[in-house]
Amino acid sequence: MNIASIRTTPVLAPLPRPVRTASGTIDRFPLVLIDLLTDTGVEGGAYAQVYLPELLPALERCVAGMAGMVVGMALAPRDVHAFLLRRCRLFGLKGLTGVALGGLDMALWDAWARARGEPLARALGAELRPLKAYNSVGLYDAQSVVAIAEETCAAGYAGLKIKTGFPSFAQDLSAVRAARRALDDGVALMVDYNQSLDPVEAMARCKGLDGEGLEWIEEPVLADDLEGCARISDAVATPIQIGENFHGPAEMRAAIAARAMDLVMPDAQYIHGVTGWLEAAALAHQAGLRMSSHTFLEASSQLLCATPTAHWLEVLDAAGGLRRAPLKLRDGMLLPWDAPGIGLDWDQDAVARHRV
Repeated sequence: MNIASIRTTPVLAPLPRPVRTASGTIDRFPLVLIDLLTDTGVEGGAYAQVYLPELLPALERCVAGMAGMVVGMALAPRDVHAFLLRRCRLFGLKGLTGVALGGLDMALWDAWARARGEPLARALGAELRPLKAYNSVGLYDAQSVVAIAEETCAAGYAGLKIKTGFPSFAQDLSAVRAARRALDDGVALMVDYNQSLDPVEAMARCKGLDGEGLEWIEEPVLADDLEGCARISDAVATPIQIGENFHGPAEMRAAIAARAMDLVMPDAQYIHGVTGWLEAAALAHQAGLRMSSHTFLEASSQLLCATPTAHWLEVLDAAGGLRRAPLKLRDGMLLPWDAPGIGLDWDQDAVARHRV
């Protein structure tokens, strides 16, 4: 079975509400939909994402260019992945090239699992199972976060993650305490600084959040400041979570060696797709690190089922406004789609409406 064609479609996917962070606001999610067709008629699909709409045309061209390198090859995801690693070695696989690789790799594995007639998790030798899920939202102050917390509980999530990084720590603390008061007992609360603090401020704010009962503090400093992350992790009782910006398993290996985190959450795209995730899951297992996901909930829900140290599934549903199948959330757990591949089935009318 060979790869006959790969089609790319740039879209601005609708969101239920804007995602505001300390670095800016995402009103719609810029995605490149990737549709793969084999010479036997088997189809596969995934998507790549970029936070800035201004970069969507560049991402679409990068995915299309890389796709052109593999058309005609056998549908053997690990072999195609290895070929692209070699082909792109001189230029590197950070930024858009790594993003393109991750999206293409997910589409390849989706087609591979569909050819077997199995959900990806089962095709990888795992079983589908409910996954502890949290609602991932933006930056809300002490007043506005109450409605978000109440909505999270009503929807049945096991946790809520809010963005932090207000101009003052007092504002962060007020939002955290207001969210905690509004959440039901037993519902976890996480915070995410999105790399917005310098090391001195990060240390002070993270220490100030100790004792607030947080599940974790995420990315307090720049993602590649492994030494800074390690110092904070060592000094702060609340677990430090990083990983969404690991560009491939090698960067996760370096972070483990630096003892830069207490928990890890690779991104299925940045970690170089399914192939990279499986390597990352093995690294987390060896290091005894609980491993959560970052966005890409369709692929991530399948992959966490095959992750020995699986922890939390993030629900920031970037593609939800284009997908036919709704989320299946019950008693704080998300049920992965029991359909061939990663479970993506596009609503073509919605895709047409939001196409760029």
